[in-house]
Amino acid sequence: MTDEAELRDRIGAFLDRNFPQIEMHGGSWDIASLDPETGEVHLLLSGACDGCGISSLTTEALRARLPAEVPELTEVTVETGMGEESRPTTEDLSDVPF
Repeated sequence: MTDEAELRDRIGAFLDRNFPQIEMHGGSWDIASLDPETGEVHLLLSGACDGCGISSLTTEALRARLPAEVPELTEVTVETGMGEESRPTTEDLSDVPF
């Protein structure tokens, strides 16, 4: 079992390295909840992410890429500050630039 603090650090490093545009564009992220036993993480995007036209692409990219880099995570949910939770998509996101 992985330590929660280590998982939080790895998630934060992933976000800082792969999604710097969140903070560069005036947004912010927070780990709202993390359960190391089940592998579930709930991220909250706020600030400029509220109402951003590409926030849905960002949330889908996070859901697809975060478990690939942090394999202990089995479920990633992402919510914008507006309370809109990400939902699974059938879109091909392989060409999304982040």
